[in-house]
Amino acid sequence: MESFRPRVIFSAAITLDGKLATRSGDSKLSSKKDKIRVHKLRSKVDAILIGKNTVKIDDPLLSVHNIKKKNPIRIILDSNATISSSSRILKTCSKIPTIIVVSKKAQKKNLQKLEKFPVQVIVCGNYTVNIKKLLGILKKKGIKNILVEGGGTTNWAFVKENLVDEAMITITPYLVGGITATTLVDGDGFSTVVKSIRLKLKNVTKMKNEVILHYEN
Repeated sequence: MESFRPRVIFSAAITLDGKLATRSGDSKLSSKKDKIRVHKLRSKVDAILIGKNTVKIDDPLLSVHNIKKKNPIRIILDSNATISSSSRILKTCSKIPTIIVVSKKAQKKNLQKLEKFPVQVIVCGNYTVNIKKLLGILKKKGIKNILVEGGGTTNWAFVKENLVDEAMITITPYLVGGITATTLVDGDGFSTVVKSIRLKLKNVTKMKNEVILHYEN
């Protein structure tokens, strides 16, 4: 892994057919036991990163529950700075450190809205967030590792640039189908298998009716 950037760890629960959620956005896939595992994982990283779509659909807190450890920094990719003022992320940003990453095309009125909240705004990229540049900025801020819990679009932004160091994926026992349902990695995709990222299987853990796959680059 390059020293100029933090270590990037993918974390997700997917269905047997590779979906992160159903076509309506229902992503309640993990068991209670797996959720506890994820919170332990969160407690060990410096930051958690998601995209604006995950904020809009799931309205997550991205905090650590039932573990007496400091919450990691929350990083939201939001090119246009359109995150809702009523989101739980903004409502709790006085208690949990939060970074909103926008592009240069973000409208002034949207940026002014963010000024009302105790969040740090990073402008990075012309039309969309420049992931490589962002990781360099975050490393300089002392962030050594990031847990990416994004949707298919955010995940592709990292995959296409070969910026994935680890992947911890829970396979849940559901088949949901749906051509419009979000998969682990969406975007344009690679044209051939040879061009894609090939990870090495480090560990497999069976947990009742789920399997956790741990891969490394």
